[in-house]
Amino acid sequence: MGKTIAEKIFDAHLVDNPSGDMHVIKLDAVFCHEITTPIAINDLVSRKKDRVFDAAKIKAVIDHVTPAKDSKTAMQGKIMREWARRQHIKDFFDIGRNGVCHALFPEKGFVRPGYTVIMGDSHTCTHGAFGAFAAGVGTTDLEVGILKGVCAFHYPKTIKVNINGERPEGVYAKDIILSVIGRLGVNGATGNVIEFTGSAVEKMSMEERMTLCNMAIEAGGTSGICYPDMVTVNYLWDFIKDSYFSKDAALKAFKKWHSDSDASYTEVINHDISELKPLTTFGYKPDQLKEVTEMETVKVDQVYIGSCTNGRIEDLRAAAKVLEGQHINDTVRGILAPATPGVYKQALKEGLIDIFMDAGFCVTNPTCGACLGMSNGVLASGEICASTTNRNFNGRMGKGGMIHLMSPASAAATAINGFISTEHDIKEGGNIH
Repeated sequence: MGKTIAEKIFDAHLVDNPSGDMHVIKLDAVFCHEITTPIAINDLVSRKKDRVFDAAKIKAVIDHVTPAKDSKTAMQGKIMREWARRQHIKDFFDIGRNGVCHALFPEKGFVRPGYTVIMGDSHTCTHGAFGAFAAGVGTTDLEVGILKGVCAFHYPKTIKVNINGERPEGVYAKDIILSVIGRLGVNGATGNVIEFTGSAVEKMSMEERMTLCNMAIEAGGTSGICYPDMVTVNYLWDFIKDSYFSKDAALKAFKKWHSDSDASYTEVINHDISELKPLTTFGYKPDQLKEVTEMETVKVDQVYIGSCTNGRIEDLRAAAKVLEGQHINDTVRGILAPATPGVYKQALKEGLIDIFMDAGFCVTNPTCGACLGMSNGVLASGEICASTTNRNFNGRMGKGGMIHLMSPASAAATAINGFISTEHDIKEGGNIH
């Protein structure tokens, strides 16, 4: 019987099989941010185990509330930076060099095909876009990872989602992953890796694949994962070119991680996107979906573009294309948070920041703050936000607030019209007040 990509990665990293299907695997990277890691650090200090398994394999960032908004968040940052200095962690990204973790770390080349990665953050599954096994973990597992460089998981089961068909105009990776979540349900992939394959995935950029894998957790998945291919090689080339004679050699090496044709799956789903329309959520679960055109009576108070889901340069380009020459509705406040300093600088270079600001957006530094209702865009009770983030849970962006998840293009159109809209509405009807 053949193996899935996740099974191959587990087999290559196996340290121990203490019982049943529980496997202890070696970690290639442990990612850390200031919300979950200080708890682990303080506990390790209290146990007199203040050390790390390999400082070169730990990557740390302050990204959720940056700069600090109060004494508590300032202390979280202080614990992180003092720990990073104490442990000689070279890849620590403090304020001014930081960015949203799941955008910054891939941008720095820290994820490779076949890697195992953990972080105390549920959207660590983003990094599976590179053909890695990447999962969010709790504090105890994070502590063990920091200290010993290992983590225990059940041997992976996998749901394969074949995404095929020609993508319609105006449909983006965000619409595609929302449609997959709608089909699976929020618990449909619990205990499984979601393997994304098919012609539509093959045509996606790395940024789009990261959007897919980022929201695997919203269907209950342990991780999302894509096969590494020449798109992956090209994205990583500046970081791996000294390790391979050519791009073709790198591709050949990466293909060993592809699932075998006779691999066994929990379920295989064929998902045709040929007739897909732009989608948005309603209610408080990411599988509660409607076509955007069905929600066009819903007025919004805020539009947020950013996050580890849709704050990369391609996302900003898509939104700016809709916003150019337009102005957001007087009843809407628009907030843009480029996901990393690199994205911010590239957007400046391309004139995208000017487009956003001319349209009336507030442009903030890279941060996760608004996404989890901590800073830089928190909602008041009764307010409605069109957001490019990944969660619409009750209270997620602020107590009593409502979130409608959508693509950056739909979010931009919504900002212009003041009610939930598609980019097609702007092309056809212009700036509707």
